[in-house]
Amino acid sequence: MFKLTSLNLNGIRSATSKGLEDWLAQYQPDCICVQELKAQADDVRGKFEELAGLKGHFHFAEKKGYSGVGIYTRHEPSDVIIGYGSGEFDAEGRYIELRFDRPGRTQSPKLSIISCYFPSGSSGEERQAAKFRFLAEFYPRLLELKQSRDFVLCGDVNIAHQEIDLKNFKGNKKNSGFLPEERAWMTELLRDAELTNAAAEELTERQGPALRGGGMVDVYRKLQPTTTDAAYTWWSNRGQAYAKNVGWRLDYHLATPAFAALARTEHIYKDQRFSDHAPMTIGYDFTL
Repeated sequence: MFKLTSLNLNGIRSATSKGLEDWLAQYQPDCICVQELKAQADDVRGKFEELAGLKGHFHFAEKKGYSGVGIYTRHEPSDVIIGYGSGEFDAEGRYIELRFDRPGRTQSPKLSIISCYFPSGSSGEERQAAKFRFLAEFYPRLLELKQSRDFVLCGDVNIAHQEIDLKNFKGNKKNSGFLPEERAWMTELLRDAELTNAAAEELTERQGPALRGGGMVDVYRKLQPTTTDAAYTWWSNRGQAYAKNVGWRLDYHLATPAFAALARTEHIYKDQRFSDHAPMTIGYDFTL
């Protein structure tokens, strides 16, 4: 079983101080995709280049103490892609792709594992506008990649797709992370038909020509289509959100259909807190 974990660290120094490396040594995923490193190369060098025997590959933000993504793996990639070619968002350290191409492998001979950190729009209109720009720019990139290879994108998407993906859905319909346009983007990514709903049309009117279905798979929902409280991966630090399980499902595995079909198990680890997010692991019937 290939164990693939995703975790927003909310700072690699903070997460490791709370026992992340010991947990990795015990849990032993094959790869862990991490987001929000909040560190630069000099901060990582000699300290966090490896965790529990897993070798790290990173995309750092230019701004200090901000964003940044990485993938720790026990398998040597055939290629490492840093950034997805964005003039605006590559500077924010939001995308790293490890390719594990094996021509003789029967399942997914061309396979990419991606760690991605979608922008948050919660700080105000300017960042929400940036988030919409990212979504519009990133969508065709994913479809282009899907044409040539299997991949699984792991990361903090900063979107709760459905009402079952957050506790207080009624009170969050006008808040970033649960806006109609954001949810419509996710709906479209996960289906093949053309957009028809009004919210999705609003997004495409704002961003350009109508999008076509992406045909991607939300792997957790493939395995657990109806869970609610158990599905949350993020809790606000305000009030008693974690204690009361007032959470959101913001962390995803988004995979091409062939790779998603190999998913067998899912686990959101909540016994110990390394950040305001919980590690989410999918077990795939697959061997690199």
